[in-house]
Amino acid sequence: MTYNFDIELQPWVSMLPTLDVSDPVAARAMLVQMSASIPPFEAPEGITITSGEAPGPDGEPDVPVLIFSPNDQETDRPVVVYAHGGGFVTGSADGDLALPAQMAAEAGAVVISVNYRLAPETPFPGPVEDCYAVLLWVEKNSESLGIDPARIAVAGVSAGACFAAAMTLMARDRNGPEICFQMLDIPVLDDRCSTPSMLAYPDAPIWTVKSARDSWRQYLGPDASGDVPAYAAPARAHDLTGLPPAYVVVAEYDPLRDEGIDYARRLLGAGVPTELHLFPGTFHGSGGAIPAAAVSQRMRAEALTALKKGLQS
Repeated sequence: MTYNFDIELQPWVSMLPTLDVSDPVAARAMLVQMSASIPPFEAPEGITITSGEAPGPDGEPDVPVLIFSPNDQETDRPVVVYAHGGGFVTGSADGDLALPAQMAAEAGAVVISVNYRLAPETPFPGPVEDCYAVLLWVEKNSESLGIDPARIAVAGVSAGACFAAAMTLMARDRNGPEICFQMLDIPVLDDRCSTPSMLAYPDAPIWTVKSARDSWRQYLGPDASGDVPAYAAPARAHDLTGLPPAYVVVAEYDPLRDEGIDYARRLLGAGVPTELHLFPGTFHGSGGAIPAAAVSQRMRAEALTALKKGLQS
């Protein structure tokens, strides 16, 4: 397949690995090896990062979190509960620092990054219930966290965006917490892997059709049936009414593109204010892999602008 990638992304494509999640241990080792060549992270000026723990789901371990906080003394800041990406089987809060730190700096928000448990060791519903447990903890501890419980947003990238979308469904169905905004960045949403883009771009960079199918198998577990619940795959939700306003980002040459577009369209049809951005010439994870490219910077800037607006409502 020939792809018309953005001119600044094109030279990097051949150097990017494909994330093979059929072997989670090998995938995690590859990411650790890659991270060794990345310059050390430096927090933006005025942002402090601390670690903490939230009570886990009933009968489950506590959930580690990283807390990104502006240094001033304001006590009614908005808050973002953030879930990192990694195909359900890789990644960590410690390995995804730049975006939540920038959210805190640009939006003036406290950002709580969830170090949820990974599949296949912990399949559905463990990881998403970890995220929801942190959401409950944030609302309950709003005073000590210095946040405004009326301005709680959720955000995530890739598989993390699946958790963000699922948290909005869970909060609606379980009567809270109230969420004011959801940011879904290149979201994983549909375990069926049958959209036109999934079939059109089988060998796209970083994330292929095989990657997508393998990641769902790891997350749903060996005993998964065809009756997959919406909290696992939000695209399966029959009713999207009553959900918070959304910002959805998709990449042109991403097998996941159309499930993000379809979900945004369905949100709009359900009366949910929704902004959808498709970035031409991009692919899954290109913004994070090649952050200096102009299109990557535009993706980040527009997402942060939408987040700031969503937290003000």
